[in-house]
Amino acid sequence: MSNSSTSKLTIGSRVRVKEGVTSPDFTEVSFAGWTATIMELSGKKPKQKFIIEFEDAVIAAMPPDYLKRCEEQRLLYTMACLEADQIEAA
Repeated sequence: MSNSSTSKLTIGSRVRVKEGVTSPDFTEVSFAGWTATIMELSGKKPKQKFIIEFEDAVIAAMPPDYLKRCEEQRLLYTMACLEADQIEAA
């Protein structure tokens, strides 16, 4: 199932982060349900990674503590790099 759903995901595809997925940098921050657009693909299947850019509404609703921690560590909070099994077509 994962292969058929992720094989259709390409640059420009709108995606939703699956339940149970957290920030790679701050594992206590849930990304579940956050929507984004695929901006770039990295690596090869089956370990391909997706660089996604969160939608404006998601960014506006991000927890203030998460934004502060990202800024302190100079991390780009508007984007994330996730694996194929962590996202689905939105």
